[in-house]
Amino acid sequence: MMKSKFISNLMKPFKFHSDKDVSKEENLEQIAAQEQKVFSFETLVAATRDFHPDNKLGQGGFGPVYRGKLGDGREIAVKKLSQSSNQGKKEFMNEAKLLARVQHRNVVNLLGYCTHGAEKILVYEYLPRESLDKFIFDAERKKELDWKRRFDIISGVARGLLYLHEDSPSPIIHRDIKASNILLDEKWVPKIADFGMARLFPEDQTHVNTRVAGTNGYMAPEYLMHGRLSAKADVFSFGVVVLELISGQKNSTFYLDIDCQNLLDWVRIPTIT
Repeated sequence: MMKSKFISNLMKPFKFHSDKDVSKEENLEQIAAQEQKVFSFETLVAATRDFHPDNKLGQGGFGPVYRGKLGDGREIAVKKLSQSSNQGKKEFMNEAKLLARVQHRNVVNLLGYCTHGAEKILVYEYLPRESLDKFIFDAERKKELDWKRRFDIISGVARGLLYLHEDSPSPIIHRDIKASNILLDEKWVPKIADFGMARLFPEDQTHVNTRVAGTNGYMAPEYLMHGRLSAKADVFSFGVVVLELISGQKNSTFYLDIDCQNLLDWVRIPTIT
């Protein structure tokens, strides 16, 4: 059975400290000016070969992501806002605001911004191994994840969450922790990514009531049913990722036992000795 003291300790809820007020009226240009992380549009066009399809890494929640290479040799990931996405614009701006204020080994590093007419672009460090789901759910690539490497990934994500919840300038709830939102660098260091649905946590509150947003199979029951958002929502999602990483099974497409609808059901079944 997969219930253990190890997993329960990893899933202990994190707590919050007070946060600083963040003006909702800030826009991308103001943030870029404050942080002094501005890329010219021409630089990004050159880096991505005019956003060539061959450089496309994938399609995010609010637009495409491209691989690029700067003149100094640094590789970057360029997230471009789709001009037809109204919801995407809100998520895009949210990610810009939050990541401008955080810096941690286990959180994806936002290098800068670009605004050019209607174009809005975020620039990140490029992580060559891409996302965790491409390893744990692939029959061949999962062989690269020995138990030490898996444990190190679990520990790294836990440290990243602890930073977001307790130690970042404004405590943050991610709301969409899942294997595809955990990126891996060349040394297998995990980095939490995609903050489009993240929320700042209000001061001196144990939870907030909010519109439910996230991915089915990863959302905590009290959040999914009642919209009660707290740090425990991220911890629940993290627990699902831990189980997926240990078992190699995806929660939403679990098929090992016909009596179980998902991985969590399977884990809850007591073993017969």
